[in-house]
Amino acid sequence: MPDAGRHPRVVRPGAPAHHYLHVVRPGALTTVQDAGRPGWAHLGVGRAGALDAPAARLANRLVGNPPDAAVLETTLTGCAVRPDRPDRPVVAVVGGAGCRVTVDGRPVAWGAPVRVPAGAVLDAGPAGTGLRSYLAFAGGLVPDPVLGSRSADLLSGLGPAPLSECDELPLGEPASGGPPPSAGPVPWPGAPAELVLPVHPGPRDDWFTEAALRTLLTAAYRVSPHSNRIGLRTEGPPLERSRTEELPSEGMVLGAIQVPPDGRPVVFLNDHPTTGGYPVVGVVPERTLAAAARAVPGTRLRFVRA
Repeated sequence: MPDAGRHPRVVRPGAPAHHYLHVVRPGALTTVQDAGRPGWAHLGVGRAGALDAPAARLANRLVGNPPDAAVLETTLTGCAVRPDRPDRPVVAVVGGAGCRVTVDGRPVAWGAPVRVPAGAVLDAGPAGTGLRSYLAFAGGLVPDPVLGSRSADLLSGLGPAPLSECDELPLGEPASGGPPPSAGPVPWPGAPAELVLPVHPGPRDDWFTEAALRTLLTAAYRVSPHSNRIGLRTEGPPLERSRTEELPSEGMVLGAIQVPPDGRPVVFLNDHPTTGGYPVVGVVPERTLAAAARAVPGTRLRFVRA
């Protein structure tokens, strides 16, 4: 139940909303995400959006939403919410990282549509496999869009803030006809036992020694627990630079492998800065980055030439 000492923080709807999700347990880091806001880098605004885009799209499809509808993205510890629709149940899906799912304490299906009665608590437990779970609701979440997206950007602070206890999130109206009929179990992409990321060299690979470039493509790295939505940090051998002067800030792209002063590569993810002053030794293609969003800390990581 809401803390009597707190007032709910209502995330204002971008369209008329008469129904809300009440946040019972926000989890360590739960954010609202959709397909993001690409195309604003010239204004210093990053992309944001769901890190595991295929999982978010699949969750939306299972509840009858458009693929870019806003969902909740949780990290490791899950979250719990309570819908307030008095007229009918809310249809929801919890997918992405495998976890225990309950409605008012009773186990329900993970990765498939479930009906959550008004006043019941939907709880997505801690991730048992993988890292990030996605909660989609029929009608989607409809907080105010910023530059065409409802996504939270942790670096810039745009969009809704990460969830806090007692927050209220507006729900949109479900599509007519409801969710599509179930066709049986749906295969969800799992967390990789080993993360293999292809690399296109450059644009600053000439700032590193030949030995460093060999190391990048042959050494075994691991996913660092210091990774976040901004970048996947690595643990492993440092890359030695052949040039040590300062590099003026230049544009950064999704998937850029930036090398900070400690020499350990950082793969930029959705909340990355749009400019940076450390050299970029290579770029990971966007289509392969969803696996990076699923990789838990400690996962073995290899870079290979694309």
